Amino acid sequence: MGKLKTFSQRVLRRLRREFLGDNASPVSVVEDVFGYVTEIPFGQSVTIKDVPENTINWIVPDFGIGSGGHLNIFRMISRLQKLGFESRIIIPELVWSKSAADAEARINEHFLKLDAKVFVGREGIPSACFSFATAWTTSYYLRDFQSTVHKCYFVQDFEPFFYARSTESVLSEETYRFGFKGFAAGDWLASKLINEFAMDVEKFRFSYDKDRYFAPTEPRQATNKILFYSRPPTPRRGFELGYLALKQLLALRPDLEILMAGWDVSGYRLPKGMKNLGIVPLKDLRELYQQCDAALVLSFTNLSLVPLELMACGCPVVSNRGENVEWILNDEIATLAEPTVHGIVSALLKVIEDRAGAQAKADAALNYVQSTDWDTETLKLASSLRKMNERERQEVHREETSDAQLQSRI
Repeated sequence: MGKLKTFSQRVLRRLRREFLGDNASPVSVVEDVFGYVTEIPFGQSVTIKDVPENTINWIVPDFGIGSGGHLNIFRMISRLQKLGFESRIIIPELVWSKSAADAEARINEHFLKLDAKVFVGREGIPSACFSFATAWTTSYYLRDFQSTVHKCYFVQDFEPFFYARSTESVLSEETYRFGFKGFAAGDWLASKLINEFAMDVEKFRFSYDKDRYFAPTEPRQATNKILFYSRPPTPRRGFELGYLALKQLLALRPDLEILMAGWDVSGYRLPKGMKNLGIVPLKDLRELYQQCDAALVLSFTNLSLVPLELMACGCPVVSNRGENVEWILNDEIATLAEPTVHGIVSALLKVIEDRAGAQAKADAALNYVQSTDWDTETLKLASSLRKMNERERQEVHREETSDAQLQSRI
């Protein structure tokens, strides 16, 4: 089944070709792939008096179309801009984009319209009051970057879980000990960072784009369509387990149609009844969600935002049990399954065959998501940033007062 390669494998191949040639030794490849681990500070140190207090550098990995994590970052940038913050986007190394200008164009075309300049690499990076790492690899870049007052970490998931116990897992764990101020996505992740790493963390909760996702005005009719959030290159979304369960479900209910969205899975042998939709444009998602009788979204690390978008469109959600999921989803608003083929099949059959029960949960889910709001979460983050500046100003004032008193005694 596996013609699709992981992101890291693609990066490794590209680095081998571009920097080292096809005959490069494995040791040389390792040094180039993990070279950022070696500490090489850059930039001039600044104080809160040297930079505008509303400036933020967001250090992000380069991105492909359809990246949910990047959409969340760009959404936060957009909303913070409305509150008076000036954001810049820093990409340490180009992988998908051709240039900074190309990255800006791709953000505006495929994600959100942003008034944010993109910078690449380490040269010419502007100083900022706040600088945010947004993934574990970008944390090493931020560790080295000196031209910022505050170093922060926008943590959306527990990234060590993305790997087997390995170089990547321990290097990603180490970033939670860098001393950055953390802003974590949700209760489960925030608790994990606080309890296991003693990290200074504030949490923000999830919501959805209320202008894009909403329920149909007319009562839904059964369509026998089930959406499967399919992300083979993202192991934490459980593609293989979901595929096996849905294949078994089709054997029991051949009248169903499985719509696979989130990635192009044309390289897989899909049985009759499974349809590859690929990466669905944002503008088309609401219509897709509204037409499905149920949606299967698996999460083996932190919960995806997709369940909230589905619930906002009135679609019943099926997901797996686990603390990483149940900090939002529960049996009142979703159908939760044990993460087994049998468990998932049983949960989906329950939703399909008990329409009244599924609708009751969908109604409760709609009420829940409508109580959430990205503006509220953005205001919380903005308030925290302003408080950090206030404390920094007070600390600078104390130091200056102490120095002045010392000088007066000399």
